[in-house]
Amino acid sequence: MVLTLADAQANTQDDVSFAIIDELRRYSWLMDQVTFDDCVNPAGGGATLTYGYTRLTQVRGAAWRPYNTEYTPAEAKRQRFSVDLSPLGGRYRIDRVLAHLGPRATDEMAFQIAELLTGVRQTFQTEIIRGDVAANPAQSAGNGDGTGFDGLDKALTGSATEVGVDEVSDWSAVDSESKAFTAIEGLEAMLALLNTQPTAIMTNVHGWLRLQAIGRRAGYITESEDTMGRRITSFAGVPIVDLGDINDGSSPVIPLRAATVDGVAQTGLTDIYACRFALDGFHGVSTVGELVRQWEPDWTVAGAVKDGEVEMGPLAMVLKHTKSAAVLRNVKVR
Repeated sequence: MVLTLADAQANTQDDVSFAIIDELRRYSWLMDQVTFDDCVNPAGGGATLTYGYTRLTQVRGAAWRPYNTEYTPAEAKRQRFSVDLSPLGGRYRIDRVLAHLGPRATDEMAFQIAELLTGVRQTFQTEIIRGDVAANPAQSAGNGDGTGFDGLDKALTGSATEVGVDEVSDWSAVDSESKAFTAIEGLEAMLALLNTQPTAIMTNVHGWLRLQAIGRRAGYITESEDTMGRRITSFAGVPIVDLGDINDGSSPVIPLRAATVDGVAQTGLTDIYACRFALDGFHGVSTVGELVRQWEPDWTVAGAVKDGEVEMGPLAMVLKHTKSAAVLRNVKVR
């Protein structure tokens, strides 16, 4: 069955679980858009939490054939991939005396759950871009090489939808309409490589501000409000999403960096991503059952300090079609 967080929220029978999923949705527009295929069933002998899939890496077209000539051979290309599903969440520990001091909505237990959910959201969004299974710690049970999943930065490196590797798109000083149109040429070239309109353009706060300013000068920016009251800013009809910072706040999920491009040292560079969330594009994979679960401390049994947990998954993200995601490298935003 195909589901989103909204579907998971509608199906839960627990008020606390409903509130937890609501917070994940409300404060992460991106997580609210992800489609999950809950097709992995670990039940039974020989069960596994591995999901295997085929990624279409190169499409092929067609051509007219003059009479008495042969077609030029060309083949579409695909590659097999697999990913091990991992749970994402955390545990908090709290004294029973402190748990519910003060108003219920802001007491210590509510605070710990809220902070944990913030960590889940930011970790998930960070993994979408920076994920690298080979660099993550190996699972203690030995089930796979590492936790998490490979993100778009790794998946798109060297692909047909990676644009701007050898040049800089300067968005740092756009003060006229003509410069605005010049600045967005690279972005439009990247979007044109996708097989259909993407779900989102993903960037950091610096790219979000520059893209808004450039888009307004060129007349590409529109604003709307979704059903959850969030203001959505779109470029040519595609929502622009600031993925925020990594958990410790030390850097944006999509980082600013310095690099030498075409022999010239540059600073203030970042990347702009676009992707389409769909089962034939970029989508989530989960196990059969609840997508988000929580375990509250049991205050009815002895023991002054209790543990609680919130967990999403086991899950992973997979890219089925390279042309469902793209990246514009080396955009100068500062």
